[in-house]
Amino acid sequence: MFSLVIITTHPIQYYAPFFQVLAKEKKLKIKVFYTWGESVLQDKFDPDFGKHIEWDIPLLDGYDYHFTKNISKEPGSAHFKGIINPYLITEIKAEKPDAILIYGYAYHSHLKLIRYFKGKVPIWLRGDSTLLDKTAGWKNILKKLYLNWVYKHIDKALYVGQHNRDYFLRYGLKENQLVFIPHAIDNQRFAENRNEEALDLRKKLGLKTSDVLVLFAGKLEPKKNPEILFKAITALNRENIHLLFVGNGVLEKKLKADASTSLSMTHIHFMDFQNQAYMPVVYQACDLFCLPSKGPGETWGLAVNEAMAAGKAILVSDRTGCATDLVREGVNGAIFKSENAKDLETKLKMLSDKELLVTMGEQSERIISNWSYEQQAENIVKALL
Repeated sequence: MFSLVIITTHPIQYYAPFFQVLAKEKKLKIKVFYTWGESVLQDKFDPDFGKHIEWDIPLLDGYDYHFTKNISKEPGSAHFKGIINPYLITEIKAEKPDAILIYGYAYHSHLKLIRYFKGKVPIWLRGDSTLLDKTAGWKNILKKLYLNWVYKHIDKALYVGQHNRDYFLRYGLKENQLVFIPHAIDNQRFAENRNEEALDLRKKLGLKTSDVLVLFAGKLEPKKNPEILFKAITALNRENIHLLFVGNGVLEKKLKADASTSLSMTHIHFMDFQNQAYMPVVYQACDLFCLPSKGPGETWGLAVNEAMAAGKAILVSDRTGCATDLVREGVNGAIFKSENAKDLETKLKMLSDKELLVTMGEQSERIISNWSYEQQAENIVKALL
């Protein structure tokens, strides 16, 4: 049986379900090493949401895992020295892996592991970086030199979409080193019929059947640019268009203050962060999902996958990593120029017809069906075996 060791920092709601699917592969034995250490199970404060977050779906069921000791003085995944594992290499050697899959290289222990096992065990890297935030000048030169050096230690890279593929090629990897692993979420869970609950939510918001509900779901932070969506909706001032913000973050107070003085205040709604179990209801209650990100760092936007699995039309900025792969103009939604309020308004007008949005939502479901954990697993097994 082929032994695959997986290295990642901590249990994540988008990765754990994939590990569960991969663990069911009969020809594969996997073990996941979490490098943050067990302290991550106690400290659940998310600084971007500004609150403690505990996911309500199982993240440690259905696969073999181990929390390795982390001796960092400031443990975490936000900086290079947040992950320092003195026993990691020894623990991995004991597993006698046929390949090692690493989620992210930019940590002390992850990079040390990559260097140690180079030439001994095949090293696979999974990342989602893009060139959307490309820097210029000497910083870009240094970055290219550094990444070329890092990627010389990599046998294969798993790319999640077109922008990520371009990134790997830009920094030295070859076509024959790349394996497509589509960025995915639990499509089935978001597609499950929650219609009655969705209708109940629309009633609580005071919506009519004919009203169009535009949804923003995520951290209310500058890179996602929820303010431009607020301004575009209020500028349109359409009686039948409502906007729902779901989430928390540093821009929350400002958005609520602006909404309280807006002529469209009855059409702007807010909900706190909602956990995974209820999010399918939120998506199914809306007619159009919008992610107006300006970056830096919007490498994908998995909320778009979730909304598409729920059968919804999509409107995203061209600085959103998934735009090229998932949004087909005039088919399941539209793409607007990032930070261009007029273009956003134009696209919102175009996507204000309920019947059109229903048709686009059906297309979203069809497109996203191929972006699944099962497809990820199938592609990895083919490449490994």
